[in-house]
Amino acid sequence: MDRRGVCALMVLWAMAHLGSPADGSRSLRRTTGGRKGSLGLTGHDANGVPLRRSKRGWMWNQFFLMEEYTGTDMQYVGKLHSDSDRGDGSVKYVLTGEGAGTLFKIDENSGDIHATKRLDREEKAFYILHAKAVNRQTNEALEGESEFIIKIHDINDNEPRFTRDPYIAHVPEMSDIGTSVIQVTAIDADDATYGNSAKVVYSILQGQPYFSVDPETGLIKTALSGMDREVKEKYLVVIQAKDMAGQMGGLSGTATVSITLADVNDNPPRFTKTLYEFRVPESRELGSSVGAIRAMDADIGQNAEMDYRIIGSDGPGMFDIISNRSTQEGVIVLRKPLDFEKKRQYSLRVQVENVHINPRSYKMGPFRDEASVRITVEDVDEPPAFERPSYVMEVREDADRNVIIGTVSASDPDDKQANPPCVRCRYTIDRRTDMDRLFDIHAGNGSVYVLRDLDREENAWHNISVIASEFDNPRLISRVPVYIRVLDVNDNAPTFATNYEAFVCENAKANQRIQTVSATDPDEPIGGHRFIFSLAPEAAGKANFSVRDNKDNTAWILTRRSSYSSLQRSVYHVPVVISDGELPALSSTNTLTIRVCTCDREGNMKLCNPEALTAKAGLSTGALVAILLCVMILLMIVVLFAALRRQRKKEPLIISKEDVRDNVVSYNDEGGGEEDTQAFDIGTLRNPEAIEDSKQRRDIVPETFYPQVRRPVLPPSRDNNGDVRVFITQKLQDNDSDPTAPPYDSLATYAYEGNGSVAESLSSLESVTTEGDQDYNYLSEWGPRFKKLADMYGGDDSDS
Repeated sequence: MDRRGVCALMVLWAMAHLGSPADGSRSLRRTTGGRKGSLGLTGHDANGVPLRRSKRGWMWNQFFLMEEYTGTDMQYVGKLHSDSDRGDGSVKYVLTGEGAGTLFKIDENSGDIHATKRLDREEKAFYILHAKAVNRQTNEALEGESEFIIKIHDINDNEPRFTRDPYIAHVPEMSDIGTSVIQVTAIDADDATYGNSAKVVYSILQGQPYFSVDPETGLIKTALSGMDREVKEKYLVVIQAKDMAGQMGGLSGTATVSITLADVNDNPPRFTKTLYEFRVPESRELGSSVGAIRAMDADIGQNAEMDYRIIGSDGPGMFDIISNRSTQEGVIVLRKPLDFEKKRQYSLRVQVENVHINPRSYKMGPFRDEASVRITVEDVDEPPAFERPSYVMEVREDADRNVIIGTVSASDPDDKQANPPCVRCRYTIDRRTDMDRLFDIHAGNGSVYVLRDLDREENAWHNISVIASEFDNPRLISRVPVYIRVLDVNDNAPTFATNYEAFVCENAKANQRIQTVSATDPDEPIGGHRFIFSLAPEAAGKANFSVRDNKDNTAWILTRRSSYSSLQRSVYHVPVVISDGELPALSSTNTLTIRVCTCDREGNMKLCNPEALTAKAGLSTGALVAILLCVMILLMIVVLFAALRRQRKKEPLIISKEDVRDNVVSYNDEGGGEEDTQAFDIGTLRNPEAIEDSKQRRDIVPETFYPQVRRPVLPPSRDNNGDVRVFITQKLQDNDSDPTAPPYDSLATYAYEGNGSVAESLSSLESVTTEGDQDYNYLSEWGPRFKKLADMYGGDDSDS
């Protein structure tokens, strides 16, 4: 054991045996009754029970243990001893609790306790253990269980550690000395209650003379005034934290603090030039950009935001300037059209100023600047310009063709003279605005004239578009709208406003009003309509009714006598003349139909002729014809449907459950294969000579069930198909004489293989018994397809 361990054990032994008064009082609490070594009675309790003072049964000489033990042997902790232990080996010491058996081991004979591993106070500061002495033979407890604590004594084995690394901080530029920046914190895991192992002191290793740090709190402050972000923006500061109160031998840790100077508005905007020049064509559209100017500001963010404005111009209202927040530029835009022929150059005075100004920076001077802008207008080939933005023309609807109704005029803006007529211009009408070609224009002088007859009642206004273009550059065009109003002339006679039909009672009185009529006229005179109603001259002498003009464009139809008879005359036609009162006056004769009806005393109609009733019901002759036509069509549909239902299908010739004429009878006779040239030839069936003269009908029952059919002998065919004819003849005879044959119109199908094949049969059924009886050499003559068979069967016996 080294010297340091011996010294520690001596100190701990003294503390265990001498102890403090607090330790002595704590040990006295541990008592065990009914054992050897107990003292006598010392008194009685409140109930009179005698009290017995017991002497402490345990002794130990170690409570503390140094952490991070580096020796090779196990570290000695202490010794347990019982008064019952006589040294004869009958007592066994047992240790339980935290770390018992793993971290701490006890010698069961001597009671010595050792630590088996290096302990770290930062992981666990103390361990609670329990010890007892038991009889080795009976395992009975000789002493009561005692609890003790092993505390781990701290050593300075942990350096201070910062809570963050690196630290990020910001401080405004131009801050005063002592402005707080950020506070750093380091933590030491050693015991803060024991010595100075955990007492940390802060110091600055890098970052002077700009910043300083409080040694106790770790607060970083500015140590230099007037730090300018535009000169240096970022600073790297290294802070050291050292334990043992900063004394020599203490452990230390470092952290990096990145400090950025935050921008303040301490720099005014400045134009890079005193004069900016731009060139712009005169055809530039309104609202478009002419150019952009930009002032420089060393600040950033909102401190660099600038406002531009025009403070002087020789063309008021011609230009405007807009501040672009994203680029911090002043964009000059066009507000009025440019004209090279009128003014070729403009001069502007522009001012720029910061939006956000720091009051502390007022002493640095005004945060604004000024510059001049010169804008030169460039000449371009412009399209013709009309004298007016639109034209309004008037024409009478009875105007003759080719009559000029107005003139449009355009000038050449490129001409140096003041508004000269355009001699290089050509005028046309956009036919998309005049689809009916009612108007046309003179290509040279712009005179608009009538091309077709006009009708105001059809269209009172015409909106056309006139195009002016230059001869040498037809792509340069201008448009102007032309509104043509068609003036009204008296060319329409007035008529009844509607189809009037009146009724008069047989007992009507004289001068009784039976109808009020009005008129309409598509013309629109300037003073308004004034219609004049009168009875036609040809009916004035023998008229049964009269017409009274009310002077308000209406008239009354009055009776001229006191009674009318429907038997004498049931319908009257009254001609009414309507005049428009214009010069020249136009008039028309309109007929009013009046029907005679039977009425009661109050004038209510009771009975009228059929025409009147029909008219009163609102059904005209056309409506009656339409209704009658619909009824006739419905009747025709019903008759056609009934006729279709009466039709019946004819019954079939044979109605029987045994009618199986659709059955197909199949005979599985095998043919001769592809190489069978003697097989059935369809040409035999198509031979006219083979047709039977007395062929029976298949759709009727023959007179006898099984007649003896005599069939002519078929002459020999040119083809060698005799076996096929014999086969078919035999099958036909068998079918005719078979009482169980299918119905008469059924089709019987047969298959015939034939007598033989050129290749003959390769079936093993017709093979001879021994292979030696066959000669297979002919297989080699059949070509390459039979080469394999020729090799297998055509060789010698030895080859087989």
